[in-house]
Amino acid sequence: MAFAAQLFQALRHNWRHYMVEAAGIMAFLTVSSVASVVFHHPDSALARALGPSAWVQRIGVGLAVGLLIVAMAYSPWGKRSGAHFNPAVTLGFWQLGHIGTADALWYVLAQFSGALLAGFGMFWLLKPWFAHPEIHYNTTRPTEGAHGWALALGAELLISAGLMLVLLWSLHSARFKQWAGALVGFTLALFVVVESPLSGMSLNPARSLGAAVAAGSGSELWLYFLGPLLAMWTTAELYRRYRERHRPSERPPQYPDTSN
Repeated sequence: MAFAAQLFQALRHNWRHYMVEAAGIMAFLTVSSVASVVFHHPDSALARALGPSAWVQRIGVGLAVGLLIVAMAYSPWGKRSGAHFNPAVTLGFWQLGHIGTADALWYVLAQFSGALLAGFGMFWLLKPWFAHPEIHYNTTRPTEGAHGWALALGAELLISAGLMLVLLWSLHSARFKQWAGALVGFTLALFVVVESPLSGMSLNPARSLGAAVAAGSGSELWLYFLGPLLAMWTTAELYRRYRERHRPSERPPQYPDTSN
């Protein structure tokens, strides 16, 4: 009963934070879906203009996604919630003690809800083009082959740990704190270009679930839960231990107050 009361109190005080988180992942999945059609579908004039090179087309998708993340991170709404938009990021911040358990649960619920709504919305709005093999409903999938799942899992672990490290390092740096949103956006754009052929570049269980459920294709969805969640939680814990040992002189970053 006590924890239920905490959940209710958190909802009363911080529901705007949760709405921002749901809207953020909705925007991410919407923009990435539209960008996939615009830059990859053979009937797209822009895709034809860029030529058949897949990596050039991925640059377009990466720029669209990266710029969106930067815009959301620096927007008043993103600053309100902390701009997680990802259950794995929320898990990492919860491990560090920067967000309470009740708020973390509401964040995750909002993120998954927003992703599912966006996934179904894009499925119906983009249906004439979404099924093309180059797009496949914007789902995240391993490469084909007997060991494709292992390669995808390893890639997800690596890029998820890398993203969390960039985020924590920049937020705890007096020099680069103000550039944290830009650095994360650049990192995501880079991953879209160089890593997406391996796993689809998820980093985000909610993003993968929203697209997979709408497409009715989730046989290897566990990869995109295990990889990001394990990697970001582990990176956050290792970073916490590192900071405790070295005790840096700069003040810790100010996170949005979501405690109750």
